[in-house]
Amino acid sequence: MSAESPSLSPLLRWALAVVAGALMVLSFAPFGWFPMAVLSIAGFYQLLPPQRRGGFATGWFYGLGLLGFGVFWIRISLNEFGNMPVLAANALMLLLVAALALFYALAGWLVTRLRPAADGPRWWVGPLLLLPGVWVLLEWVRGWLFTGFPWLLAGNGQINALPWIGAPLAGLAPVFGIHGLSLAVVLSAGLLWVAVHRAGLVRPAALAGLLGLWLMGGLLARIEWTQPTHEPLTAAVLQGNVEQSLKWAPDGLLSTLEIYVDLTRDALDAADVIVWPETAIPAFLHEVEAGLIEPLTADAKDAGAEVVIGVPVMETAERYYNGLISIGSTSDRYDKRHLVPFGEFLPFKQQLQPLIDWFDVPMSDFSRGEAEQPLLQVGPHPVGVSICYEDVFPEEVRQALPEARYLINVSNDAWFGDSLAPHQHLEFARLRALENGRPLLRATNTGISTIIDHRGRVTAAAPLFARAALIGRIQPRTGETPFARFGGAPALLLAAAMVAVAVGLGWRRSD
Repeated sequence: MSAESPSLSPLLRWALAVVAGALMVLSFAPFGWFPMAVLSIAGFYQLLPPQRRGGFATGWFYGLGLLGFGVFWIRISLNEFGNMPVLAANALMLLLVAALALFYALAGWLVTRLRPAADGPRWWVGPLLLLPGVWVLLEWVRGWLFTGFPWLLAGNGQINALPWIGAPLAGLAPVFGIHGLSLAVVLSAGLLWVAVHRAGLVRPAALAGLLGLWLMGGLLARIEWTQPTHEPLTAAVLQGNVEQSLKWAPDGLLSTLEIYVDLTRDALDAADVIVWPETAIPAFLHEVEAGLIEPLTADAKDAGAEVVIGVPVMETAERYYNGLISIGSTSDRYDKRHLVPFGEFLPFKQQLQPLIDWFDVPMSDFSRGEAEQPLLQVGPHPVGVSICYEDVFPEEVRQALPEARYLINVSNDAWFGDSLAPHQHLEFARLRALENGRPLLRATNTGISTIIDHRGRVTAAAPLFARAALIGRIQPRTGETPFARFGGAPALLLAAAMVAVAVGLGWRRSD
């Protein structure tokens, strides 16, 4: 009998696909039940129909479940802070979810079209070659197509440890990066499916392969890929907790600056480096240069501290940047390079002008920074920096390596309120620290601000919607992880090879 489930009606199959996709969300923060990713993808494969027809629809409904439950928070920024009516905000969110779900529809279509029959001699090609290879390659495409949206990738949740078993696959991140983690997750799902559906010697062989894969991740986690350099630093990460609806109000500038100046002065004597969040100053740099930046620079020099500040920078009336500056013993600037469509720049501006006027976001037409590398000189240390959304792109963060001694990410997750988004975003930051073997300081306007070590572990955190100056120690590091040196290319080449081998076997199947 076929291992698939041909007796399911289309409606039941699609409903179960939505459930399977939603279960994947439980593998990500704040839940962190990482085995759910394996179970979810195994369910995806099980639900694909045995015939060629129906894989596209099944995959699309799976994507609706994953993204509908995983990124519903997008409507908060549209409605509550973008001044869109509730119906319009929800409609646009659903439209985005439906479009992104097409990647999973394509995965379902390709696997059902290319895999051999379940009762044939090459049944193993589907779960062990096609499923992992196709899944990871489509995640990669989603990460750059139309500027990219690499959110909720299969491997994201594998950094979360559970009692007794830890995070066994996380050790693959410094070697293969997020795409390697996703490949391991989907291959694990395929091995689990085989162990459930095949008897005889195949079942223990599949279980042995699954165990071996997870043990490999655990062994790799024991390796120190990078080395300490210089003395440890005391860092202060500031979280002003300025309410998003008030931040850009004309009469809110002075009170916002007072919050951050007071937090900074309290930390000056204790900290070597102090980090403010993204656009912590809701005004252009030239407008606060004389009254704020110059006196603060003098105070930082006197205290022997460095201060990193998120502030918009205007060059001309038509060109302004989402910037990050460092002051103290040195002065430097970084301009954000990867902008968020509609939030920070306006694609198809002339055609979409009515929608843009409706979606009222302050400073929503930034220019793209032109820095070749995301490095900022902070005192004696070159630092790899990213602003908000940039830290979800692993290849962009690794461009700072091996020069960077540590990493900084500044963000403003207040756009998404008390939702899954701040927790999911922190997960990305932890992965970037682990992939590159560098500690990371993360300052956000309303949370979750954190200090993360080079293994991706949170050593200190400020809660959501609390004003705080988070103090902790970081150790600057040198050297390169395999991922920092080679990027995601080895994992992607392996995924492509898996698909090529499957296709190259030359089999054909009939309905």
